[in-house]
Amino acid sequence: MFWKILLAAVLFLGVLPVLLLSLVLYTVLLVRTRQKKWDRSCSIPDDEEYRRMFDIGIAWEEKHHACKREVGITSDGLKLAGEYFDFGAEKAVIIIAGRMESLLYSYFFAEPFRAAGYNVLVIDNRAHGLSEGRISSLGYKEYRDLLRWCALLHDELENRAVFLHGICIGASTALFAAVSEGCPDYIEGLCVEGMYVNFYESFLNHMKVDRPHTPRFPIMQLTMVWIRLFSGANVVSDGPLWRIGRLEIPVLFLHSRKDQYSAPDKAELLFQKCRAPKKLVWFDSGQHSRIRINNMAAYDRAIVDFLSEF
Repeated sequence: MFWKILLAAVLFLGVLPVLLLSLVLYTVLLVRTRQKKWDRSCSIPDDEEYRRMFDIGIAWEEKHHACKREVGITSDGLKLAGEYFDFGAEKAVIIIAGRMESLLYSYFFAEPFRAAGYNVLVIDNRAHGLSEGRISSLGYKEYRDLLRWCALLHDELENRAVFLHGICIGASTALFAAVSEGCPDYIEGLCVEGMYVNFYESFLNHMKVDRPHTPRFPIMQLTMVWIRLFSGANVVSDGPLWRIGRLEIPVLFLHSRKDQYSAPDKAELLFQKCRAPKKLVWFDSGQHSRIRINNMAAYDRAIVDFLSEF
């Protein structure tokens, strides 16, 4: 009887709290628990650099507001929202933001594509902004939404080609779409900024940098289990590292040597494993997802030069 009580105490005091804590962490990371979470406001308003990115993007939208129209699709039963800037071009780009970001964030990355002669589509990923959904799947389901957006651009809005530009998780989403079965041939290429090899490693790096004294085992491992169960994403043994070798269309890698979350050596690994026509451009300044704000002229030139090859 004593041993049963002891075992029950260990489970109650040891295992259950860890399970609950990891479930809470999963919920914070990937579940939209209220409408204001991941809405269309600046996600890090107290960060001066991030706020500047957001404000520059808003100013870009105001300058080109007359070219904008609201658009939408339905994917996996979810109504998803977007904005289309029609500059009278024959091609279009879709800008895919990462976790926590709405389409307003994507305005900041639009100018080099407009300058290169592309129409621009910015989108609220599922569970973000004005789009429906509660759970983020880190690109493992969102890539299907992206293919639906591509079809809208090509079939209804009469763009003859579509280019994909993804930041962080958005880069992974773009890659998943580009290597998916039945990917349409009018998707002509993609640009990936700060791509990681898998989400597990990226999140581990976040923990090491942002919370170096927080115990990681077994909380992180259990969180990955919840991600697999509820988000349908295998973020440990699947991801860009396992899929990049199937890519056939041209890809531009943009990466900062100061990226602490998507390690530069892993960017080199991804580049080496990629067999498609490719180019890697390094930047000496700018943290993760903040390359352009620190290197605007060079960032835009890298994109315009790459697009001029099509």
